[in-house]
Amino acid sequence: MTAKPHPPLMKKHSQTDLVSRLKTRKILGVGGEDDDGEVHRSKISQMLGNEIKFAVREPVGLRIWILFSAVVFTVMALMALAFPNQLYEVVFDQEQTATSVSIRLYGGALLSLSLIMWNGLYTAEKVIIQWTLLSEACYFAIQFLVTSVTLVELGLLSNPAILLLLSRILFLTITLSYYYHLGRRPKKI
Repeated sequence: MTAKPHPPLMKKHSQTDLVSRLKTRKILGVGGEDDDGEVHRSKISQMLGNEIKFAVREPVGLRIWILFSAVVFTVMALMALAFPNQLYEVVFDQEQTATSVSIRLYGGALLSLSLIMWNGLYTAEKVIIQWTLLSEACYFAIQFLVTSVTLVELGLLSNPAILLLLSRILFLTITLSYYYHLGRRPKKI
């Protein structure tokens, strides 16, 4: 018995065979629309899901606001750490009689908050951005209350102090506005 030589194998080019490609994609279940109306290009993207769903729709100017906040918090923290007496004089319009340790501690707390702001600037996760905005809003609200009570106790209502209080209200309003808009669910089109 002689062995009959096999004919050379012809390599099938599925790239060029359109019918074969369409049949394969139909069997795999890719290429068509799913229940959500999404078209998946591969089985992997179909199984893992589309990451565009999870992208955060940020309000206009959010990153600029977080950058502005991070810079202001950092500058104020460094001023409180390096020049505590001058910072007290600017805010309360009088010389500080007590030790400057409390203002330096305030600077350390501000520096910690500024690190949170810098982290919030570079993240894409919605939850981290929301917590960053919430911590900023809490800071502005507490600072407004503490400064108001202190100014009333001291009987000082100078123009710089009133400007500081008004700026805290403005910053609190802007921060809460971004927090609210970031937390809203996007409308389906």
